[in-house]
Amino acid sequence: MNRPRLLAAAAASLALVLGPALTLPAVGAGSASAAPASFVPASASASVAVPAHLPRPTGPHAVGRSTLHLVDADRPDPWVPSAGARQLMVSMYYPARPGTGGPTAPYMTTEEARLLLELRAPDSTVPPETLSGVRTWAHPDARPAHGRFPLVVLSPGFTFQRATLTGLAEELAARGYVVAVVDHPYENAGTTLPDGQTLPCALCGETGPDGSAVAESRAKDLSFVVDRLTGRHPAWRYARVIDTERIGMGGHSIGGASTAATMTADARVRAGVNMDGTFQVPVPDTGLDGRPFLMLGQRARTDDRDWNEAWAHLDGWKRWLSFAGAGHSSFTDVPLLAELAGIPDPATLPYERSQVLTRAYVTAFFDLHLKGVPQPLLDGPSPADPEVIVRLP
Repeated sequence: MNRPRLLAAAAASLALVLGPALTLPAVGAGSASAAPASFVPASASASVAVPAHLPRPTGPHAVGRSTLHLVDADRPDPWVPSAGARQLMVSMYYPARPGTGGPTAPYMTTEEARLLLELRAPDSTVPPETLSGVRTWAHPDARPAHGRFPLVVLSPGFTFQRATLTGLAEELAARGYVVAVVDHPYENAGTTLPDGQTLPCALCGETGPDGSAVAESRAKDLSFVVDRLTGRHPAWRYARVIDTERIGMGGHSIGGASTAATMTADARVRAGVNMDGTFQVPVPDTGLDGRPFLMLGQRARTDDRDWNEAWAHLDGWKRWLSFAGAGHSSFTDVPLLAELAGIPDPATLPYERSQVLTRAYVTAFFDLHLKGVPQPLLDGPSPADPEVIVRLP
């Protein structure tokens, strides 16, 4: 995909978000449930406005969050070489001991929110605090729960920050996973470093690398994150709770494409998920050495040549799930952010319902392949989830 097409796909991902009125599905109508995401529309009086919040995680664990600043001293930044070594920001979500840690973690920094609005919703009059103030469920630096847990690494869509995968990350952590959500600087609207500096988007103009270059670069980022979390001297102080033999990966849009590209080069990743991302780097003709892979997307993906080619080349356990009525960003928090910014959406699958389905099916996939727990939900269509079309091998 060339640069204009990559940018068009990114723009489309904000076009396909909820409209000004949030319609909630009937809780219990599907395979999982979550507390409603609540908010006051942008036009509401400031005197009565309350922060929006993400749907509550459904798992038994409290959720902790740590933030890591990783620097790959052996690799210059691929997009801004003058910046020096490649830097990454990573949010670590993990099962926590109840009652520990501080108040719930911030969703994103105000400057990250300002730059996201400037890039993706330039006509919005919503203050950036409306987005940065979205309430989460994770507690900063909470003490981890006892035990060892599988690791899942997540990568966001092009131009979007890691915060847009917070809802899924919190769900996985509450269900017994350590989750590392990665920001790829200069590829998103803005990434704030620990010193307060916010790195802008260097690839958001009309020229730049094509999608394959971004996916291949991200594959290096993601493998480096795995290195720093599982090596002899890990970067995260709670790394002892990671089961290094059970590593999964997933992503949205180009983050999903990067998951497949990482698995091609890194055998440590045992299972992968692509959430509605064009496969910028083709799956090899020889497959992924029999490792399982989940393709999760809009119904329109059924006509994509690259998705059909990837499906044919996947040589392990595989499922292709299509959500009727979903848009490109329905698998993330973006519909809620766009609703807050007043951006309408033609997608018919409501945000709350898309969250229920995404969390249920992604968690089921990792429960099956990283925990060995049978998941009938993945064996075929479910009457409880009529929106979900299941393609079997």
